[in-house]
Amino acid sequence: MPIRSIFRGLVLAMAAALASASCVAQSPPPWASTRGKPATPPARAPASAGPAQYKIVTASKTGTYIQIGRDLAKWVAEPAGIELEVLESKGSAENVRRMRFEPNVKLALVQSDVFQAYLDEAKAGNAEAGKIIRPLRLIMPLYDEEIYFVARADSPLNAIHEIRNKKIGVGPIGSGTALSARTLYQLMFNEPLPPENAKYLTNEEALIQLTVEKSIDVAIIVAGQPAKLFTDMQPEARKFIKILRLDEGAVETTRARKTYFPATLRASSYPAWLTADVPTLTVKAFLVTYDYGLQSTVVNLNRFADSLCTNFDKLQASGHPKWKQVKLELPPLGRDWRYYGPVEKRLRNCIAGQVAARSSASPAADQTQPPRTGACTEQELVLGLCKR
Repeated sequence: MPIRSIFRGLVLAMAAALASASCVAQSPPPWASTRGKPATPPARAPASAGPAQYKIVTASKTGTYIQIGRDLAKWVAEPAGIELEVLESKGSAENVRRMRFEPNVKLALVQSDVFQAYLDEAKAGNAEAGKIIRPLRLIMPLYDEEIYFVARADSPLNAIHEIRNKKIGVGPIGSGTALSARTLYQLMFNEPLPPENAKYLTNEEALIQLTVEKSIDVAIIVAGQPAKLFTDMQPEARKFIKILRLDEGAVETTRARKTYFPATLRASSYPAWLTADVPTLTVKAFLVTYDYGLQSTVVNLNRFADSLCTNFDKLQASGHPKWKQVKLELPPLGRDWRYYGPVEKRLRNCIAGQVAARSSASPAADQTQPPRTGACTEQELVLGLCKR
């Protein structure tokens, strides 16, 4: 069977993306450059009767972000009386700019390393980075996004730390994948990825260049598992591609773990493709908004927060499997990171109310039972049923 048939849909998606890019190349979107623009987002059109019409920027149609966005639109925004349009994008770096400057984009999904990179640039004196990132606020952390290092099945490469001086598909310019790939390379090898070895390609383009044209050696893809890009593959795909493994004993891995964390790509996520679990690295995904002060926007986002809290069980039951890894909590943030104040207050009150309700509904502990031994679960800690 031809390789192009095995990666079904990817060639058509690539062609559509390229055609779309050529159509808009002469007319860049308003968020493409911020030089000379005011420090505040463009004014919204006057509100009309009916639901608020907001937008969320996600990533490519074969990624996990867009499915998370659709879940938020259906299970959270709709019950809150908000029509949430889910937009495709190149990824996190583009999402930050669109969140900041594109009209009616009120929410964005952003990788933690991309958010931190903007903050670091701002702190280093980059005025444009500061103008973009400082007004952005977090709603809540979501889940870990796995990083896939894909090579040809017959490649001599087997481990992530072996990619030095290889030609690498790093994701499109403006994507979180591109930043993650470059950051990881810098961390692992104490030197930047050589410009001649970095190929800025979509996921679909990278897989074609890897397997058909053989013009790159590795494709780096960031997507929460199970990712549609890989679940759509046929079993024959394993004859052509494989995943490089994380070697915990490599010094390059120790360096990478200054920013990234170990994870596992589970064979159960891709039963038609993987025959065993594969250790890899991961980065955190965040739900982000702007520091809005307009009363109508604050009210709508407060309703969104209430709906997120009360419908969280529906997200976990009916949404993308990644929702099962999300915890309804607001942990302490790193330096220079801030929650959006009105929503933070709303979520904390809702979370506290739910914890109190569950606690009051729990029967009194049987004092005759022997003391608990073994590790506590997170639920038991919240309910006061166990102490570490």
